[in-house]
Amino acid sequence: MVISETNIEVRYAETDQMGIVYHANYLVWMEIGRTKLIEDLGFKYTEMEKDGILAPVIDVNVSYHQPIRYGDKVNVKTWIEEYNGLRTTYGYQIFSNNGDLAVSGYTKHVCVKKENFKPVSLRKLYPNWHEVYTNAKKNSEGEG
Repeated sequence: MVISETNIEVRYAETDQMGIVYHANYLVWMEIGRTKLIEDLGFKYTEMEKDGILAPVIDVNVSYHQPIRYGDKVNVKTWIEEYNGLRTTYGYQIFSNNGDLAVSGYTKHVCVKKENFKPVSLRKLYPNWHEVYTNAKKNSEGEG
């Protein structure tokens, strides 16, 4: 199973008045993890954007297990949970300094044309990307 790991040190600007990471910042960390995973798999999302293809979020789920505070260092783990040639679900776990699970979740994305937001198939437009994602999904399910 391909799992990308990204380390982040919590900045003061990411916290609320209580010194705890503001809940929406975990979505930013998930995006950082997702970008790293895509690069680890050999691709760059920016290249897709240059071709006029975007991958907006169509669903998001975040579960908060324990707080993370200013100055902590966290580890974001990211993988492909589901992929069907059109939609991709990325899974995430964010671990605290001591290795405890602090946040888990997923984001679902669909590739669309920039000019009209009509869905497009990765299978057709980017066959190499499709093959790698299909294999990563199979591997995450223990099939490969």
